[in-house]
Amino acid sequence: DLPDEIVVFGAASEAFSQKNINCAIAESIERFAPVVQAAIEATLKHYAIDDVSGHFHDTYGQALANTLAALELGVWQYDTSVAGLGGCPYAKGATGNVATEDVVYMLHGLGLDTGIDLDKLIDAGQYISDFLQRPSNSRVAKALLTKRAS
Repeated sequence: DLPDEIVVFGAASEAFSQKNINCAIAESIERFAPVVQAAIEATLKHYAIDDVSGHFHDTYGQALANTLAALELGVWQYDTSVAGLGGCPYAKGATGNVATEDVVYMLHGLGLDTGIDLDKLIDAGQYISDFLQRPSNSRVAKALLTKRAS
């Protein structure tokens, strides 16, 4: 039987990472790259690319880079979160998935048509952030909202 999912977890704190695998979180993420590459290649031998998706939290600011790397492998489906809202119940302080606004901005910058109106998406993110009284975690939304205000 083949697995339904392949998941790679890194340490949620520097102290845990140092104590358990004797390296910083950033170094452990670098170590994951060839493992993830091999896992994706092995997966694609058994599953169509349409059955593969990316799911990247942005706690350490790497989610957009991970999204781009997966995109370069042909992955086109991603779990994202408007305004980057959310978290992880297993990792205190972890952020939500990569902000939808940031991914859409990157895709548009790459010349890919998403069919998504970025300005309306930013407005939706601002609305839900205001409603929840939580700041947006989208770097793109922060930059473009500041630009609009000036």
